[in-house]
Amino acid sequence: MHLSTIQTRALSDLMRLVANATDGDELRERMALPMLDLLRADTYVSMVWDGERQRFGRTTALNMSEENLRSWDDYFRFVDPLTYPMMQRRKPTLATQVLCQTDLSRTEFFNDFLRRDRMYWGVNVYFYDRERCVGDVRIWRNRERGNFDAGEIEILNLVEPAITAALSRLGWKESAPAIEQGESAEATLQREGRLSKREAEVAWLVSCGCPDKEIQSRLGLEYPTVRFHLGNAFKKLRVANRSALVGRVRALLAHQELGGAAADMPMPAAPAEDLATPSAFATQVLRQRSVSQQIRPN
Repeated sequence: MHLSTIQTRALSDLMRLVANATDGDELRERMALPMLDLLRADTYVSMVWDGERQRFGRTTALNMSEENLRSWDDYFRFVDPLTYPMMQRRKPTLATQVLCQTDLSRTEFFNDFLRRDRMYWGVNVYFYDRERCVGDVRIWRNRERGNFDAGEIEILNLVEPAITAALSRLGWKESAPAIEQGESAEATLQREGRLSKREAEVAWLVSCGCPDKEIQSRLGLEYPTVRFHLGNAFKKLRVANRSALVGRVRALLAHQELGGAAADMPMPAAPAEDLATPSAFATQVLRQRSVSQQIRPN
């Protein structure tokens, strides 16, 4: 099994997350980026099976629309020809091991659900603690990447015991561990998203509702430079547009608590309609940051 530099780093990141995890939901959420890099894939979904309710829940996803996720729970789980047979196998399983691609491409599930988010080649693994399924990952590739191979199944077999053990020992909690004292949102994005300083600044301002021209002015950058850093943030966080970037930034910060002077000020919630335009939200947040920088001791 040969791993590229990107895959080796992703495997290291994944094992670090598994070893240090304190919450199952947070672990499944934060596994998204390293799992996609490790398997050279495009879409990540993870759920937890509730045996009492006979339903999947606690869903987290990357590069899959909220609308499509809801449609699976509302309807497509009833016509899904893959999930339950793959779950019964209790080992990493290709979608094509359950249903050949030609037959799958003729189904309603493929044409009205999978194709919406360009999911063509899939592999699932369900993490079992004896008879209890403690979580899963569902990884999909776009058509042009080709199907997963035996080496990638071997990778999943390699990491599956560690992930299972971590999810088995962890409970589900609503609050998360606090961030290191004094760390800023941008520093968190650099650490968790592997963004550069400028990429993190641009990504954070986008999440505050600032358009590119406003970011250009506030950071003293040329407009093409803003676009360059924004494009890099898209690639590193594996998102396709601003709305997805906002969601990903908030997910990375959701389990953190900002320290320092800025943390003492309440963070307003951004109205969804203001994400792509100058807003009162952005103005308020940026004004707070300006004040906190002025009062911070040298």
